[in-house]
Amino acid sequence: MSSHPALVLFLALFGLYSPVAALASYLPTVRSFDHGQVLRLAVGLALNVAVFVLLALWVGEPLLELLGISTAALTATGGIALAFAAIPLMLGRAGAAEEHDRAPSEEKPRAAPEGTSSEESSQGAAEGVKSVLFTPVTFPLTVGGTTFAFAVAASAQAVSLMDRLALSLAALCFAAVTGITLYAAGHVQRRISPKGEMFLDRIAGILLTSIAVILLANGFTGLVLERLNG
Repeated sequence: MSSHPALVLFLALFGLYSPVAALASYLPTVRSFDHGQVLRLAVGLALNVAVFVLLALWVGEPLLELLGISTAALTATGGIALAFAAIPLMLGRAGAAEEHDRAPSEEKPRAAPEGTSSEESSQGAAEGVKSVLFTPVTFPLTVGGTTFAFAVAASAQAVSLMDRLALSLAALCFAAVTGITLYAAGHVQRRISPKGEMFLDRIAGILLTSIAVILLANGFTGLVLERLNG
């Protein structure tokens, strides 16, 4: 049972994801969202992850061949995207930028402007969630080229339809873990002090920059090896 491909896939994805580290990486993103927005973001993340891993399981290899994209290229791209988001956090510049952006709005009450309906406000909130849902929350903070590669490799080991269905169930369980982790990040964010936020921002920045360096190294190494072997 311990060597079943579905269980191996779930444990591999869980270990790669590392919920505790992921929770810290989500904190800067969820700071500006209220409870309802964080819930929508968590549900959206779970759906995105489920679709991403299921696509990798069922059509991963032919899709990559069709697009001419390698998992190494995806991994390197994720490292670049993550570095852009992580380095300002590590240097303590993200908070200053957010304060600058918020300054004009703090001069006035937070009430909606005259003539703005609750429907328009909720639409603006939804747009805010959508603006971060895919990048950076889904990619590369949650999934990337390595996740895709794990799923493709697991799919190659499936010898029957039941095996593929079991792998799909493992993918859905992993997607649920990511959504729950992001939702928990929202609760943690609301319970820490401003000094705690700054400290966690720096920790998250260091952690994410390290992950970005690993992704870049793995991605570019993979690309070089592909060239040498090709």
